[in-house]
Amino acid sequence: MEKKQERNEDDDFSESFLQTLEQQTNWDGSPMVKYRGSWYLKIFFRSVLSSHKHFKARDSDIILSTLPKSGTTWLKALAFSIVNRGTICCDIGQNPLLTCNPHTLVPFLVMFEENNPHEFDQPTDPRIFATHVPFKALADSIRESTCKIIYVCRNPLDQFISICHFLTENKLEKDHAGPLGLDESFDMFCEGTHPYGPFWEHMTGYWNAHLENPGKVLFIKYEDMQEDIVFNVKKIADFLGCPFSSEEEERGIVEEISKMCSFQSLKNVDKNGYSFNGLFKNNTFFRNGRVGDWTNYLTPAMAERMKKLVEIKFQGSPGLTFKI
Repeated sequence: MEKKQERNEDDDFSESFLQTLEQQTNWDGSPMVKYRGSWYLKIFFRSVLSSHKHFKARDSDIILSTLPKSGTTWLKALAFSIVNRGTICCDIGQNPLLTCNPHTLVPFLVMFEENNPHEFDQPTDPRIFATHVPFKALADSIRESTCKIIYVCRNPLDQFISICHFLTENKLEKDHAGPLGLDESFDMFCEGTHPYGPFWEHMTGYWNAHLENPGKVLFIKYEDMQEDIVFNVKKIADFLGCPFSSEEEERGIVEEISKMCSFQSLKNVDKNGYSFNGLFKNNTFFRNGRVGDWTNYLTPAMAERMKKLVEIKFQGSPGLTFKI
């Protein structure tokens, strides 16, 4: 079976190759395929494989990784602003974040096309890209180069509620009768059957990579960013090798970037537009962003189930915990 998969994978990721993979329908009705232990939305799967095989990372690249709805948009805005602050902070009115969605400024690697590899040849250095794939599924060139990876992790209960709202609002599968109920959706999530899941393998993969090589992988929790964004903005800048100078700190540049990239600032930019070739409404990237919103939807029994699941799945990843 493995040889068959490898042969078909090289053959333009044909439909016959897809038929060899386990398939499932996500709670919103979107088809998914399971590949090497992880689930992917079928609509993006060929692009995931293409970027894995053909994307060539530079040592100066910056890769931003998250599970969907775990702070992706926020991280994109922060990384873009930190790296380009020399230009942005000289003329605050010229900041692209004032007029366009962060997803326009920082492309996803899933948008990489084998037939048009030069599309990602950005004139600026470093280049910044984003991805949702697990650490093990990153392009070999990313893991083998000295490029930097920043991973933002979110409490799985909040992440679950946020992605449920997001996929239901956007309805990738237009002809589907409707999403599953919350109980059934939560069951699937706890079983690891969801886009880029299982969530615990996604989280522990990046956490363990961070422990093994903290100079390569920075691991940040969404909740920590909410608690002290100024501290984490400086932490990101230090990790990327472009720390804020004393003069910049005195001028309030760190606070300026933090405010510019806040939920309130970003949600009003191009909020009526669409991203990713019209697939996603921009306003659905900004629902509320609060920590603990899951308490408005999930029962204490569900929370207890998640707590026990996390304790079991994180046993091999010392130091990785969540407040549930």
